[in-house]
Amino acid sequence: MKVCLLVLGLSLVLAVCVARSPYQAVLQHSRIRGRQQGPNVCAMQQIKGTNKKYFTNCKQWYHRKICSQPTVITYECCPGYEKIPGEKGCPAALPLVNIYNTLGVVGASTTQMYSERAKLKEEIEGPGSFTFFAPSNEAWASLSTEILDALVSNVNIELLNALHYHMVNRRLTSEELKHGFSFASMYQDLHVHIHHYANGIVTVNCARLIKPDQHATNGIVHVVDRVITAISNNVHTLIEIDDDLETLRMAIAAAGLTNILENEGQYTVFAPTNEAFEKIPPEILNRILGDPIALKDLLNYHILKHMQCAESIVSGTPMETLQGTVLEVGCDRDQMTLNGKAIITKKDQLGTNGVIHYINEVLIPDSAKTLLELAEGSSVAEATRLFVEAGLSSHLTGSEALTMLAPLDDAFKGSLSITSNMRKLMTNHILKEQLSSKSLYHGQELETLGGLKLRVFVYRNNLCIENTCIAAHDKMGRFASMFTVDKVLTPPMGTIMDVLKADDRFSLLVGAIQVAGMTELLNQQGMLTFFAPTNDAFNALSQPELNRLMRNHQELSAMLRYHLGESMLVSGGVGSHTRVKPLEGQKLELGVRNYTVYVNKIPVVDADLMATNGVVHAVNSIIKPLPPKVDREQADGPAAPLRPAGSSRLDSRSFRNDDLFQKVIKSRSSKMMNHSQ
Repeated sequence: MKVCLLVLGLSLVLAVCVARSPYQAVLQHSRIRGRQQGPNVCAMQQIKGTNKKYFTNCKQWYHRKICSQPTVITYECCPGYEKIPGEKGCPAALPLVNIYNTLGVVGASTTQMYSERAKLKEEIEGPGSFTFFAPSNEAWASLSTEILDALVSNVNIELLNALHYHMVNRRLTSEELKHGFSFASMYQDLHVHIHHYANGIVTVNCARLIKPDQHATNGIVHVVDRVITAISNNVHTLIEIDDDLETLRMAIAAAGLTNILENEGQYTVFAPTNEAFEKIPPEILNRILGDPIALKDLLNYHILKHMQCAESIVSGTPMETLQGTVLEVGCDRDQMTLNGKAIITKKDQLGTNGVIHYINEVLIPDSAKTLLELAEGSSVAEATRLFVEAGLSSHLTGSEALTMLAPLDDAFKGSLSITSNMRKLMTNHILKEQLSSKSLYHGQELETLGGLKLRVFVYRNNLCIENTCIAAHDKMGRFASMFTVDKVLTPPMGTIMDVLKADDRFSLLVGAIQVAGMTELLNQQGMLTFFAPTNDAFNALSQPELNRLMRNHQELSAMLRYHLGESMLVSGGVGSHTRVKPLEGQKLELGVRNYTVYVNKIPVVDADLMATNGVVHAVNSIIKPLPPKVDREQADGPAAPLRPAGSSRLDSRSFRNDDLFQKVIKSRSSKMMNHSQ
């Protein structure tokens, strides 16, 4: 079994290395997957309930889904081969015939019939070297009756011209159909436009090649899934002549983007209709239309840097826009999606320099939004309500350079109402400059609208501002930024000693600190972490032990200094195997389990009591050094009981009696080792 998998893996690697184009890569992968069915058999993925088939790549093979629809594996002859009755697979090469006869063999008999009616038969039977992008029978059947009647009613001109537009006066294999290339057709030299995507899909004028490389004596046939039409207008002209895009046309002119859409290129435009613009609240639309920078960002967010036909999409893929951020372009059944939403109403309106997909919703990028709009589109509804009720709306909707620290909804406990203290707290969640989290550094101080200075802490696993840590990517708005954070900010209001004195849980600790003469240490400037024993911790000691500790000032001081870390560590900075050096004694081992921080296996019962010179974490037990064995383990929960020494010796004896151990002892290599010793 392992050998088979290894051979298959090597075959796939070699296939990718030898393949000369993305299409050839998926074709070779399909060949390998179909190899067990016989020679020249290709494995295809067919969408259940449809006739749509795809050559498969590794990802699709294991996902067994295309456009969120389940697929089944079917097997058929690879291009250029056919079955022989009684033999396995497709051992015979198809006999080469002219293009006209090839059309009848490859599922394009309707194209063959129309070629005869348009008097094209003689041309594609005769001498020459042509490429024919032949619509499948299903492609002709899907044409509207109006268009088909117009073609068939004038076979000598309209139908002939339409068929000639599907032809190029030279042989072009799939390898030569390179991405972004165009070739002059046989209808007035109007070009057909080729796109060869990384997933192996090849399109001509956005029609997918479903049976490429069907060779003929006088050329080659590529069967396509739709009838293609000639294009002569660029993308900008298409927008100009469509009344449904009038608002978009005015916005493009106001933003100065006309030249981009007139120039050569390969753009994809997701074009909001007039109706889409009408869905935007008037105050937001007017603000953006009156701000050239925001308007340009909004429009560029609707334009991809490359051309993406609908048929090239088989799953959600992030794609870069001219604005610099990405859109996830995907599909759901027969619908194309943007950022997971089926808002595309018309697909594949092709221009000479790109393609337009109509959408019924305007996509507003973060860079065109105010702070309030950023917050309303995120999972910070409770914080948004409190900011507004605290009277901070003018800051959230204005043009000030600010950064908002917005706690997640689950950071708030219960229903909160605005008081003077809450208003002050929310004011201190707004910083006085627009920041990016990438520019923050350890020890940096940030000033709030309330006048407080907040400290930045950079840890290996987190980036924190005081007790709260960044929980999501930044949202950079038009003038301001939003950091989504995991907790409600608790700004420092005094020294460590002030924090302890203000909390009745630490009354015994405060007395012990004073007895040990450490009051000045906890009042002076610094960056300490205090794992502070509560009254419960002291009460857990026996009375004689407590009395002895309080009488021995040196021992008391050593115990307290073992609870004090040299550096500042908030709970968000604790990861696996985090270590803190105490002021006295060996290192403290920290870890996290079920959202609880442990220090030397002791749980922290209340974390992140912020002070101007450090942070306090409450513990209900006196922390003691870990035994040497446990010291090497992660300190993220109660310690496992140690086995007695006798147990270890018993295990050793039982191992030495093991047959395998005795064989190793008697082996030649073991004897050589003993001899060398």
